[in-house]
Amino acid sequence: MSTLGILMLQTRFTRPLGDIGHPHTFAFAARRHVVRGATAERVVRAGDPALLQPFVDAARQLVAEGCTAIATSCGFLARWQRELQAALPVPVWSSALLQLAEQQTRGRRCGVITIEAASLGAAHFEGVGADPATPVEGITPGSALHRTLLQDLAALDEADAQMQVLAAARRLLTRAPGLDTLVLECTNLPPYAPALRAATGLLVLDVVTLLNARMTRQ
Repeated sequence: MSTLGILMLQTRFTRPLGDIGHPHTFAFAARRHVVRGATAERVVRAGDPALLQPFVDAARQLVAEGCTAIATSCGFLARWQRELQAALPVPVWSSALLQLAEQQTRGRRCGVITIEAASLGAAHFEGVGADPATPVEGITPGSALHRTLLQDLAALDEADAQMQVLAAARRLLTRAPGLDTLVLECTNLPPYAPALRAATGLLVLDVVTLLNARMTRQ
C-alpha cells in the first residue's frame, strides 16, 4: 500500500481539518515526522541551509519505515526540491508551488498567496521550475494568522485566517486582474480554500490538491 511520508516543521498551533497536519485531511495513508529545529522562522525567513540535511535524514527514515513518497509541511521548501529529490529514492513533493509550472505550461495565469510575501523569492519558484515573475500576495504582516504561524503561537483564530486569505486574494486580483488560478503556498491555508473558490470563482490549488493528485498515481 502506498504511504505518504510528511516532513513536519516544529510547531504547536492548532491544525484544523484540511491542514496538512490534521490526521484526517487525507484519505490515503500518511506518516508524519517532525524535523526538530525546523521552525517557521528558520525555514520561511532565514532559509537556513543547515536544515537541508536534517530534512534529508528525516525523509530517509520515513522511506525506511515504508513510505513510498515524501511531502513537506512548508511550501518554502520548494527551494530545496531538487536537492531533496536527488537525495531520495522515492518521489518528493516539497511544495504546493510544484503545481505552478504545469499550470503555466497549459497557459493558465497563476498567482500565489503566501504566508509572507517578503520571504518568497525567485529561488523558490526556480526550485520547482515555475516562472519567478509569478504574482505573489502575502497574508497581512502582523495579523493574527501571520503571527500565529510565524511566531508559532498556540492559538489559531480560524475566522481571522479565512478573512486574511480572502483579503489577500482581493489584493492580488486587484493588482493582477487577469489571473485565473490561485495557488496557496502555505500548507496551513487549505482549510480556507472552499471559501476562496466560492468568493472568486477561480481554480484554487494547494498542497491538498497536489498530494491527492500525486498519490492517486502511486
